[in-house]
Amino acid sequence: MKASRLAATGAVAATAVSAVIVLSSPAFAHVSVAAEGTAAKGGYAVVDFKVPNERDNASTTKLEVNFPTDHPLASVMPEPMAGWKIEVTKSKLAKPLELHGEQITEAVSKVTWTAATKDSGIPTGYFEKFPVSIGALPENADELVFKAIQTYSNKEVVRWIEVQEDGAEEPETPAPVLALSAASEDGHHGSTAAENADAKTENAAATTEVAAGDSSDTTARVLGVVGIVVGALGVAYGVLAGRRRSDA
Repeated sequence: MKASRLAATGAVAATAVSAVIVLSSPAFAHVSVAAEGTAAKGGYAVVDFKVPNERDNASTTKLEVNFPTDHPLASVMPEPMAGWKIEVTKSKLAKPLELHGEQITEAVSKVTWTAATKDSGIPTGYFEKFPVSIGALPENADELVFKAIQTYSNKEVVRWIEVQEDGAEEPETPAPVLALSAASEDGHHGSTAAENADAKTENAAATTEVAAGDSSDTTARVLGVVGIVVGALGVAYGVLAGRRRSDA
């Protein structure tokens, strides 16, 4: 009896654990989006769409990301990725946008990544990041919602399109959401990864120049001290030589 009770208890516990894992898995295994650095209102940013492979019998071979129509982005540029074909789809805007003094009548509505071969997708147990440069980010919104569709090699399709409602539990297949930060008081709207890299390069160059200047100053000082010492030795030698002549 005790053995059977223990077995039954173990089975119930195992079932409960499995249920927790299944129910909680979408919370940490869904398609998401995050900025590289900051995503400030009114500025530009490089964002990564992170796609995990949740299946143990198929690879991810396609990702479609739909861009928000309520806040269209005038500039959308995906980064080339080895092993993936990229297609950018544009649509006419109901209301033109203004970018650097020019009227924009169409904007990117969707970007699609398709694995070039069966072996170039996202395999089981791995994830992939899909980088895109976007802007200008809206100044009248706190976040942007991107609805994504993930396709597996076995033709299964998962639609990450559910919008999180305030006060409600996280949906089973939530849409990726990019949080926007406020622009700084000096009007700076954040920077892209390329700008950050340029800044690092400039700082390194400045550091090198300072180091070179310090080295030159140190060398000059050493040479000056050596000159003084040599001059003093010459004077002392002259005095001693004069004394020897006088004694003679």
